[in-house]
Amino acid sequence: MSTTSSTPSRAHPTAARFREAVERRNIDAARELLAEDIVFHSPVTFHPFLGRDTVARLLGEVAQVFEDFRYTDELDVDGAHALVFRARVGERELEGIDLLRFDADGLIADFTVMVRPLSGLVPFAQAMAERVARAGIEATSA
Repeated sequence: MSTTSSTPSRAHPTAARFREAVERRNIDAARELLAEDIVFHSPVTFHPFLGRDTVARLLGEVAQVFEDFRYTDELDVDGAHALVFRARVGERELEGIDLLRFDADGLIADFTVMVRPLSGLVPFAQAMAERVARAGIEATSA
């Protein structure tokens, strides 16, 4: 396993491109790096979100909720890459990890987000629940 600081890693080309797209708030560019059948594990729902279009829409909503979003560190292991981030939701600071796993084509096939502390997660979850419901984005129960 290797780690890097705030300088984007070249360990996995898709992770580097995803980081750049997210930092530029370019959801269309991020969408192109998602596998068609991606599985997205949210920090606030038990059931995952499925599919490129659904996950891209979800990322667009997250980009509207997070303030001062920035990646601060990276972790790289065979088959997975973690992007560590910090952001704010209102007055609450939070820290999280975007854990990316790739398919045979190098696209993001599995995406898990973990967020701490609870005092930051709760307002994030509340804001996202409203936005996701309004946008008609649904997690799967399968």
